[in-house]
Amino acid sequence: MAISFDKAFAGHDKMLGFRSARAAILANNIANADTPNYKARDISFDGMLANEQAKLKLSATSQSHLSGGSSATEGGLFYRNPNQPSLDGNTVDMQREQAEFAENSLQFDTSFMFLDRKISGMKKALTGN
Repeated sequence: MAISFDKAFAGHDKMLGFRSARAAILANNIANADTPNYKARDISFDGMLANEQAKLKLSATSQSHLSGGSSATEGGLFYRNPNQPSLDGNTVDMQREQAEFAENSLQFDTSFMFLDRKISGMKKALTGN
């Protein structure tokens, strides 16, 4: 009986990849907080999901079937609208970026903990402990 890691990990492995990508984008925003005309970016889970779904091709066997399509941006990235833009055109709000980074870090740790427990459970099942 083969183990399906996609089912066993319940998507937490993919969530770690998403959280890592979002951490890199948020860190880039923080690093460019003083760069004139820099536009803050973010990535949304819904956008990433829509982007992945757009890669799947639906086949229709009848003209009456709905066609699949998506209006997702590239990789789910979007520009953030600032609450109070600076005079130099920079849209990075340092407090918001730090809060988003902290929240993303907490969610990364949570997914990592779930994944670690899944792997630990699989090890115990294999060794019989």
